[in-house]
Amino acid sequence: MEKEKEHEQKAVEAMGKTNENDENYDSEETDVKLPYPKSVFFIVTNEFCERFCFYGMRTILSLYLTDILLYSESTATVIYHTFVVLVYFFPIIGAMIADSFLGKFRTIVYLSCVYATGNALLALTAAPPLNFPLRTMTLIGLLLIAVGSGGIKPCVSAFGGDQFTLPYQASQLSKFFSVFYFSINFGSFISTFVTPILREDVKCFGDDSCYSLAFAVPGVLMVISIVVFVAGKPFYKIKPPEGNVVLKVSKCIGNAIVTRMKTKERNREHWLDYAKEKYDSQLIQDIKDTLRVLVLFLPLPVFWALYDQQGTGWTFMARRMDGYIGFYTILPDQMQVVNSILILGFIPLFDYVIYPALDKCRILTKPLQRLTTGGIFAAAAFAISAVIALFIEQTYPQLPSAGNAQLRIYNVLPCDIRLTSPNLNNGQTIFIKSLESYTNIDLSVTRSATYNYMVDSTCSSVSGSFQLTEKTAAGYYFNELNGAARYFEDDVSKSTNGYPSVRTLFNSADSLPVTFTDSGGVERLSIGSSNSSLFSLSPDTYKVRIGSTFSQDVTLSLGGVYSLLALVNSPSSITLNLIEVTRPNSVHMLLLIPQYIIITAGEIMFSITGLEFAYSQAPTSMKSVLTAGWLLTTAFGNVIVIIIQAIEIFEEQSKTFFLYTGIMLLDMIIFALMATRYKYVNRSDSDSEEIDLPIKTNGVENATYMNEEKQK
Repeated sequence: MEKEKEHEQKAVEAMGKTNENDENYDSEETDVKLPYPKSVFFIVTNEFCERFCFYGMRTILSLYLTDILLYSESTATVIYHTFVVLVYFFPIIGAMIADSFLGKFRTIVYLSCVYATGNALLALTAAPPLNFPLRTMTLIGLLLIAVGSGGIKPCVSAFGGDQFTLPYQASQLSKFFSVFYFSINFGSFISTFVTPILREDVKCFGDDSCYSLAFAVPGVLMVISIVVFVAGKPFYKIKPPEGNVVLKVSKCIGNAIVTRMKTKERNREHWLDYAKEKYDSQLIQDIKDTLRVLVLFLPLPVFWALYDQQGTGWTFMARRMDGYIGFYTILPDQMQVVNSILILGFIPLFDYVIYPALDKCRILTKPLQRLTTGGIFAAAAFAISAVIALFIEQTYPQLPSAGNAQLRIYNVLPCDIRLTSPNLNNGQTIFIKSLESYTNIDLSVTRSATYNYMVDSTCSSVSGSFQLTEKTAAGYYFNELNGAARYFEDDVSKSTNGYPSVRTLFNSADSLPVTFTDSGGVERLSIGSSNSSLFSLSPDTYKVRIGSTFSQDVTLSLGGVYSLLALVNSPSSITLNLIEVTRPNSVHMLLLIPQYIIITAGEIMFSITGLEFAYSQAPTSMKSVLTAGWLLTTAFGNVIVIIIQAIEIFEEQSKTFFLYTGIMLLDMIIFALMATRYKYVNRSDSDSEEIDLPIKTNGVENATYMNEEKQK
């Protein structure tokens, strides 16, 4: 019995060193029917809940930063990608803690608690009654989430792998990682779809949205993930800390650099050889092999600079598009769910159809070729998004600019009016019908200007002046008999949240309440009386009630800006007219699907292939180092986005997307040239330690050595 335990322990220690791709691996020889680890259920469930939490929170984060914290899109993009940088930087710290001090289990538990605290802080901060300092507490919450999420990232999957005994359970381990990866994407899929609905369709604390609930639900899932994970402790195989390889490599490299600087000797073959006096020659050789791969990683962050903009640039673009599909309106942040759905379908499609077909045609058979193709796909996706952005920009309203002012005049009188002004319409009379408007968006104004006018009509005669200011849009409305026009600043730009905006202008001096009730019968807006301020509402067809006896349907579409004019003849006789100031979004959101398809195909060829390449080319002792290096490419990719957004090279989103397209193509050309010089390493059994293995013979497990069987 003791001998069998010894064999099993050695097999566990050799995990990752013997797999079905090994040259001399014999699945029959190692077909030992060990029970499937019960602990795996707890780990997979934990991962589903944690990924639901992370992606649910991240899906609505960029909109929360602009809608609630009132950051500009550029600043929100910088904050979002800084958060992602930290998420992918802290895995190094988490790996060091797990390997050197706490072990994987305790590291996961402790940092998950930090993670859950960040989520709770985010949800509480988003609740207006608590009156927390929004920006400060949100950033602290995001930092805690980054520490927790990043810290457990390198531990959970490795801890799951620890539950299997290799090589006996190699096939079961392979299936575990497939289920593990599926749980990640399934959690992402559900949360990416659900949290935007919680944000949009639930109203709380008097707001039109409920970000606090949208953050709280993922937070609850994070707490559940901790409970589930801890509940599985009696079933886990918990390995003690074994020392941190990343730290050891860093010390060896540092010693080599310092020694080379101090010595005058320059005849060593490689600069790392200067560390031979202190470090083992095998370790030095492994680091040399690892550095060869890490150098190839240098161009790879650009891919993640494009890929991670699904949560910022592409979401902000979706806000300026039409999501109405007849029975449902797609929310801008819900478009991110397309990637999760495609991933679930593309993984088997590529594994069982596309890659075998390419292998038969001898096309893209090498990992670096597939990596390059994945990067080109990302560039193609951004080229498509840039073209779509061009069409969207054509739908933007013309805003007042330097040397220019805009004027809109609304007639809320019971009669048509004739308005004359020496400065307007070449001095000719302007006719404005009752409940109609006049617009001039191309007035030449430097600093300020006064436009005198006279109004003559059957119900009103009055004179006055319009005061215009450079780079502003002025709105005036006539609503009193023989009364001067009333001024308001006429904001014609599309709302930052992408929703329609509406103002109400009445002729009645009475304070008649105005209510907007949506198609579901829920009252969404109540105004005490006529109000020239803009109010944001969800896209829908609303019943407008003025006072207690009148209602009429008006349709407000995504991105539109409207002025609702009301002529109140009596409480039971009211005429409405909805004027479209800024036309609603007209480019449909479904046009984004091709770019999502292409970048997801790029992700399959780039991300999964890259992980496999790093693992297969790494010496056994350096696999964790290369995993850390791979995660850092994502972090540095988001740094690229931060730099470009901080510089703000272009105002137009289309030009920024074309810039990313060009950078990605240039980057892949450089990477392809580097790849042609790389010589693949075939990691054979010499790279794996010899281990005792029980061999199944006639139904009886006998202890013997695998290396002895290979010699036979």
